[in-house]
Amino acid sequence: MLEVDIKNNHNEKTGTLTLDDQIFGAPVNPSLLHEVVQMQRASMRQGTASTKTKGLVRGGGRKPWRQKGTGRARAGSSRSPIWRGGGITFGPSPRSYAYSLPKKKARKALYSVLSSKVEEGTLFVLEEWVFSEVKTKSMVHLLQKLGLTGRVLIAVSQKEEDLDRMSRNLPGVKLLEIRNLDVYSLVLNETLLITQRDIARLVEVWGKS
Repeated sequence: MLEVDIKNNHNEKTGTLTLDDQIFGAPVNPSLLHEVVQMQRASMRQGTASTKTKGLVRGGGRKPWRQKGTGRARAGSSRSPIWRGGGITFGPSPRSYAYSLPKKKARKALYSVLSSKVEEGTLFVLEEWVFSEVKTKSMVHLLQKLGLTGRVLIAVSQKEEDLDRMSRNLPGVKLLEIRNLDVYSLVLNETLLITQRDIARLVEVWGKS
């Protein structure tokens, strides 16, 4: 049975929470995580690189010189790829790099990375969000109190304007709704910060078979 400490805003233990074994006790599979991260990164590529072939480059319709008798090599167009200003051979053109994996495979990868957070002790469960004022420094103060450094992913059931305002200007902090959790964000951010109430929401959303 997996348990994690529940902390308040002063980094004091206020209780323990029993975690769902299916989600937080799954085997950690590095190769599966790599596969899913590669898929996500490929889907994020813009794919806007573009070049012109000799048929797309302007000009070159007229044969530069006659076929025989000049002593020069045969040429049919001044826009040939071997000419300066000519087209590009096998160059990139706009395309989508996105592809998908089976949903069950992606879900197993999510379980795997969440389980790794538990193993590494980088899953922090907060009792509740308590702030004296809605300012960025309030979030900074909380993270310092909890001893969280590096990249921090905050998972919430639903984005609230106050929490978003306090975190969006911090370069090392990312706020994400639980329904939008993804493997790449969890791998990229060393620490997952979530409240006790939102853990229940995470199990409700991602615990479906």
